[in-house]
Amino acid sequence: GDNPQKISLERYVLQWYLAEVLQCANQQLNQLTKGRYRFELKQETGRSKGNTGLEINVYDDNAGATRSSHTLSGGESFIAALSLAFRILLAEVIQSQAGGVAIEALFIDEGFGSLDEEALEMAMEALESIENAGRMIGIISHVRELKERIPQQIIVETSGTGRSSIR
Repeated sequence: GDNPQKISLERYVLQWYLAEVLQCANQQLNQLTKGRYRFELKQETGRSKGNTGLEINVYDDNAGATRSSHTLSGGESFIAALSLAFRILLAEVIQSQAGGVAIEALFIDEGFGSLDEEALEMAMEALESIENAGRMIGIISHVRELKERIPQQIIVETSGTGRSSIR
């Protein structure tokens, strides 16, 4: 970490993998946002050795500028997270590098409630494309539109006594 970039060997390796993940994620993000956003690895050197090298920025084509991923709204953040998760990218990148174990399931816990109708439709199309590619997608949600659209469900109901039942 005693170098101009202020990154350790471990962070350098992680940064390389993250750049590969972002490259793959940009394909999905491009689809979900109709070309508006693109992930970028932050290039500025941090102030200290421990806090640099793994930050993600987002290029916003509407603004013509790059901004921190921390400035995204709730819906924008959810779409960005979907882009990273939908392809199960980290697993795919590592698997392609080392012939590793295939990960064929993804569970998403909420976030759908922050989406407008158009974003929800894009998210569902992306989920369906992943499912059609042979991966299992599990969604944990209370959003009515999802309940109506997804035929296979596990419903957890509380009894009011501290117990739950499944149907």
